[in-house]
Amino acid sequence: TRFLMRMRLTPDCSKMLISTSSGYLLILHDLDLTKSLEVGSYPILRARRTTSSSGISPRNSLEVLTPEVPGERDRGNCITSLQLHPKGWATLLRCSSNTDDQEWTCVYEFQEGAPVRPVSPRCSLRLTHYIEEANVGRGYIKELCFSPDGRMISSPHGYGIRLLGFDKQCSELVDCLPKEASPLRVIRSLYSHNDVVLTTKFSPTHCQIASGCLSGRVSLYQPKF
Repeated sequence: TRFLMRMRLTPDCSKMLISTSSGYLLILHDLDLTKSLEVGSYPILRARRTTSSSGISPRNSLEVLTPEVPGERDRGNCITSLQLHPKGWATLLRCSSNTDDQEWTCVYEFQEGAPVRPVSPRCSLRLTHYIEEANVGRGYIKELCFSPDGRMISSPHGYGIRLLGFDKQCSELVDCLPKEASPLRVIRSLYSHNDVVLTTKFSPTHCQIASGCLSGRVSLYQPKF
């Protein structure tokens, strides 16, 4: 498919998510790798989700979304970074406007269950949390990530990184789901670079986080107890 940016599998490998630079998010539901994954063969890219005549979605049914992004309803956006919650509860997107003058980090909860009507299935993602990012390093992709337990998000922010939580106590996402989309909370900001930070990653085994900037420097951080 055109303008492909990122692809991720949910932890249980039941879904494949594909993001594009044109603002689309494609979800293949009930993934079956023994069947064809010819996404380009689907006749209408704007269709919400493919269903059979009985109203039951087949394996590898395709859902095509343009995720809601605060402030970008009229201008469109580019999905540059895509991550999944380690427990498969949500997806994390970094989006920039088509004019490349605004960036957002957004969290979308997976909504499971049968469609309301076969002809108009419910969108399987709901925006729960968001935060505006620093408009620096235009044209470069900023890679963000979840912590191994899914309670925190690390996001490049200018010449450093921000540690974000769903609330100030770093609670689990399922324990603080808002009725309407709410801002992510800044837990801590860390600045140690002399150039724009493009990537950040939690260690999967140690209490440590890394960040890398455009000039090639890598910084490692450990908490003080």
